[in-house]
Amino acid sequence: MYSYKIIIKKLLKRNISISIAESFTGGLLSSKFTSVAGISNIFNMGLITYSNKSKSSLLKISKNDLKKYGAVSHQTASLMVTNLQKLTKSKLCISTTGIAGPSGGTKLKPVGLIYFGIKYRNKTIVSEKKFKGSRLQIQQKTVKAIFTTLEKLI
Repeated sequence: MYSYKIIIKKLLKRNISISIAESFTGGLLSSKFTSVAGISNIFNMGLITYSNKSKSSLLKISKNDLKKYGAVSHQTASLMVTNLQKLTKSKLCISTTGIAGPSGGTKLKPVGLIYFGIKYRNKTIVSEKKFKGSRLQIQQKTVKAIFTTLEKLI
């Protein structure tokens, strides 16, 4: 079982700067980081880029890419995290995009489909997951999956 506090303290000890761009998690991931004392030493930025307009204006994702791939896609999660790192110069950048429900899903992109991106130095990981549960449960499972991935990466 992961402990987000242990992972965050490891990031603090190693002085690894962090920036986050969240969509459907709406700040839940950033709040986990900011709940740990001393995080201001490494936490650079937390953006909630919920709309396509904010993904385009803040993260410089082209409207054509958003239209072609959709906001909930491997490509968008990758562009979010890559462009966030260009913007912030943080050593560790994380992005989330998905469909938390209870509505908004389609046959191709059902409720519970999520993507997260992690860019650590020059390595980029984009993960696709399908979670079941309530809106909050899907958001919480995503945050847990991110910390589980960070535990292996850091």
